[in-house]
Amino acid sequence: MPVRGLRGATTVDEDSVSEVTKKTKELVSKMFEVNDIDKEQLISIIFTATDDVRSMFPAAAARELGLGDVPLMCARELDVVDATPLCLRVLVHLETSKSRGELHHVYLHGARGLRDDLPE
Repeated sequence: MPVRGLRGATTVDEDSVSEVTKKTKELVSKMFEVNDIDKEQLISIIFTATDDVRSMFPAAAARELGLGDVPLMCARELDVVDATPLCLRVLVHLETSKSRGELHHVYLHGARGLRDDLPE
């Protein structure tokens, strides 16, 4: 089975545990829904957050979706001038028979403009 990478991003309205939890779960759920992903296809997930998100690890929110046995990792996003603030990004590694062109990357809220080259 081929291994593919699936990208997504979102923004939070504020740096709080409840907001990071809500937006992380929304993003991951939407990525799985639009790509018809089953948990057994997952290899690992990497989350990044901008420096202004400090309240919690996005991976902790993903565990609440039943992903406790999937390797999850969090890291800091590069602190680039004029970058999208309060931003969470995710890279999912998965096994799938879909081609790269068949996967739908998901960008929500203030992160929509990060990849305006992708179809909705």
